[in-house]
Amino acid sequence: MAASKPARPKLSLSVQYVLKSEDAPTRPQLRQWVRAALEGDAEIALRIVDAEEGQQLNRDYRGKDYATNVLTFVYDDMPEDAGLPLMGDIVLCDPVVRREAQEQGKTLHEHYAHLVVHGVLHLQGYDHEDDAEAELMEAREIEIVTKLGYDNPYQVK
Repeated sequence: MAASKPARPKLSLSVQYVLKSEDAPTRPQLRQWVRAALEGDAEIALRIVDAEEGQQLNRDYRGKDYATNVLTFVYDDMPEDAGLPLMGDIVLCDPVVRREAQEQGKTLHEHYAHLVVHGVLHLQGYDHEDDAEAELMEAREIEIVTKLGYDNPYQVK
């Protein structure tokens, strides 16, 4: 008997566009990028916001009074062995993502893909608070983003 293929994680993804331009990533693209980084079942709300909302959320939840590229909110009040899916929100600030993509010489979608992967990894417990954690997380990001067909996001262009 042939070995069975491991089950693909279940994903419930809600995409919310507070700010949507013609060149914004589509829902299918966002779903592809989330799935690429997902290691288990999850319920995720992914929200693309303007600078005002990005700044307000960063100020209210992190005490930093500026808009940042990506914020991740994990709802982890349930024990891991409860058998429930991972739950959380990922907020991407479109004006910041656009500015950074231009500054870094990346396409908009290339940078969005990286930040979506980054946010999903945060939801799953990856972090970059110290050098060892950062090295592990960056290696995982590079692996996923390059499998998606994009360049190493940490490579200077």
